[in-house]
Amino acid sequence: MNELHIQGNKIDLRYAQESDLEDYFAFLQDSEMNTLTGSQSEFTRDQIATWIRKISVVSEERADFIIFEKGTNVLLGEVVLNEIDPINRSANIRIGIQGNEHRGKGYGTEAMILMLQYGFETLKLHRIHLGVYAFNPRAIHVYEKIGFKREGIERDALYLDDTFHDMIKMAMLEDEFRRRYGAQGEDHHHQ
Repeated sequence: MNELHIQGNKIDLRYAQESDLEDYFAFLQDSEMNTLTGSQSEFTRDQIATWIRKISVVSEERADFIIFEKGTNVLLGEVVLNEIDPINRSANIRIGIQGNEHRGKGYGTEAMILMLQYGFETLKLHRIHLGVYAFNPRAIHVYEKIGFKREGIERDALYLDDTFHDMIKMAMLEDEFRRRYGAQGEDHHHQ
């Protein structure tokens, strides 16, 4: 299967295609998002085109999904499982949502839950972990609300704007996901 596609309520997730180049290039220029994720790289269009070709193929090491608003096909961001370790059944997860107008609407939360479901149920992972910088309390709150647990702190992990910043390490285990969301990813704790 060349194109994986996950349908949600407000969003759809799918693998990148070369036709996504311009939208994806614009997404990567989002300076606030790059600050929050600690990204300090600039990319050319050619580098992005090469990257899209790489991530548009199903791989055992990673699963990169682009997030689209349902019905409009507007690119909202990406959610990625990478560092997939089949022996220890673990992976890292990361997410980026583009533009202030798309933040705070629940898109990121839904994308994370869909991706956790994909990781735990389809990929049969046991543990999904992430790192979030201490200066991003909004994301920390969202991850805790979803059900991630804090595991530790990498002190001074990022040097940005003449200052070192801590990274908070968080994770969720498969049984924690199932208790909270059941087999279908339904959030029984949601108001």
